[in-house]
Amino acid sequence: MVRRRSRGGGRAAIQQRTSAALCATCLVDQFFPEVGVASVRILRRLGVNVRFPEGQTCCGQVGYNGGFDDEAREVAARFIDVFDGDDYVVIPSGSCATMVKVFYPELFRDDAAMRERAERLSERTHELTDFIVNVLGVTDVGAGYQGDVTYHDSCHTLRELRQREEGRALLDASPGINRTEMQDADRCCGFGGLFSIKYPHISNAILEEKLANVEATGAGVVTATDCGCLMHLRGALSRKGMRQRALHIAEVLAGEATEGT
Repeated sequence: MVRRRSRGGGRAAIQQRTSAALCATCLVDQFFPEVGVASVRILRRLGVNVRFPEGQTCCGQVGYNGGFDDEAREVAARFIDVFDGDDYVVIPSGSCATMVKVFYPELFRDDAAMRERAERLSERTHELTDFIVNVLGVTDVGAGYQGDVTYHDSCHTLRELRQREEGRALLDASPGINRTEMQDADRCCGFGGLFSIKYPHISNAILEEKLANVEATGAGVVTATDCGCLMHLRGALSRKGMRQRALHIAEVLAGEATEGT
């Protein structure tokens, strides 16, 4: 079923120039630089003054998920230093945004001064689609993409950040995009970071179900807010020789491409 929203919340909704610092994330930096470029392109198109703190490194999520809290705190403290200031922090990743918004205050629960700094950063930090829809008040970002798209709910975006509609709203406000809701869109793709390494057979079984649901939509593109999910899906699509592509939502919203290019 194709669902479409009205095109309310256009670019005129921005009342003043907004400044934001982009956190590129490790996967964007190492594997998906085009996602970072697309994110900046969208934000600048919407009138946002984007800066890129060059001293940024990992947010510490990998260490935290692996149980290495001391090491994660050290990395997180540096992240807080690098992104100190008054700007919003925009992250094209639900999992990294969750680390900063949800888990930083918990990580520094026994250090009052650092917890306060973590909480202030948490308030300024937003996943990309959340920032566009809920901070800028925009759904129509001027996307020129043409094609059929289905949306996968990344686990952290959905379950920790409580975001379900933001990505869908942005896709539905784009006149060239036909979004088809896939069955069990809110189910995990099987990646889960370390989970896919520790439990590959379970991970692959979950992945197979997700691929079948993607294929059943007939869409040429599956999109999401997390490069981890997309890396997992993209690898499987390639190995199986499937025609669908896995693209970050920033790539879909920023470009002028069609589903076959």
